[in-house]
Amino acid sequence: METKYLFTSERLGFRNWKDEDLPPMAVICADKEVMEFFPKTLSILETKEFIDRMKLQFKKTGYCYFAVEEMKTETFIGFIGLNYKDFKSDFTPCVDVGWRISKNYWNKGYATEGAKSCLEYAKNKLKLKKVFSIAPAINIKSEKLMQKIGMQKEKEFIFDLLEDNDRLRNCVLYKIDL
Repeated sequence: METKYLFTSERLGFRNWKDEDLPPMAVICADKEVMEFFPKTLSILETKEFIDRMKLQFKKTGYCYFAVEEMKTETFIGFIGLNYKDFKSDFTPCVDVGWRISKNYWNKGYATEGAKSCLEYAKNKLKLKKVFSIAPAINIKSEKLMQKIGMQKEKEFIFDLLEDNDRLRNCVLYKIDL
């Protein structure tokens, strides 16, 4: 019998992606409020490509930005998880903790609860020694969440991949030793 979730927190179940996650994730990625601190919203094709990358990464590493459900209702709410980053910088390659959830689930503690559970998974199951998190400096909510889960600010930097975006290129880097 297949277990539904890889791991759980008090209210959330974390799992690999399924094909039926595409429609609700596409809605989340097309929402201007959710994507405020990204260069653009994503099309359904771009969202499918993202999900395919996550499935492949999970197959290779045992982690990804996990599909997340509210267990009580078995409702898909977005992703919270771990992602391998290998863009050119002085702190990569590294593992990043990140989140993107439907705004219907904002301000309920889900991202904080989920990110803490992902850090426990990183430490206990994956045996990682440290995890990073990156956000544009103007994304104060994400920075506060990084602090809430025990991460420490390492530095601010110009993110090369966002170099042409004056609004988003100044980023913060947080780290936690596990």
